[in-house]
Amino acid sequence: MASAYEWIKYLHIAIGCLALIGFWTAGLARKGSPLHRRAGQVFLIAMTGILVTGVPMALHKWQGGQPITAAFLGYLLVITATGVWTSWRAVRDKRDVVRYTGPVYVALAALSLLSGAAILALGLKVGAPLLSGFSSIGLFIGADLLHKRWRRDRLAQRPRWWLIEHYTAMIGNGIATHIAFLGIGLPRLLPAIDGVALHYAAWFGPLVVAVGAKLWFDRRWKPAATTVAANATRGIA
Repeated sequence: MASAYEWIKYLHIAIGCLALIGFWTAGLARKGSPLHRRAGQVFLIAMTGILVTGVPMALHKWQGGQPITAAFLGYLLVITATGVWTSWRAVRDKRDVVRYTGPVYVALAALSLLSGAAILALGLKVGAPLLSGFSSIGLFIGADLLHKRWRRDRLAQRPRWWLIEHYTAMIGNGIATHIAFLGIGLPRLLPAIDGVALHYAAWFGPLVVAVGAKLWFDRRWKPAATTVAANATRGIA
């Protein structure tokens, strides 16, 4: 008979598969279409389920004498929660940047920064390049969000700021989803293809693809110079 942990793990995997389907359905659908919105909602709900089931899994690793794994899972939960929250609130609060950058935003930014610093210290202490490398994500997210909070008047002047915040966070969510599948799920499903090279490709490959996707989206949605100048003039006035 399966233990409670195994049931949670299987549920976590099932929700992760749903998240993958929702991510790609939303990503391939026409932006702003009913399908895009519904698939995006399914994805974010699934990601919330991943967060809920991920907490007891991290605690189980801690109680099982695997503190490093537990710490890393906890770190992933923090940065994933940050991405889920900001991708959702960017759309809901697109007409109110002050509300968007409110207390929850600041708390998640601080947690991302602090957890990134903790994972960096842990990675250096135990000699784990994977931990040290991935700590940069939390450090960047935390610093970037706090900077935007500090300069939110400037953020509000950016044309379609909420759209940029939304797709940036969704790209981050996509990183988490694909790393979980390629780096954790796939090697267990197909042990024969597991190896050191695949291990690092699975963890850092989605990150490289995400950077390219971010640059492409930024280029596509780059505001016209006249629009930027008009917003800046209104801000000064």
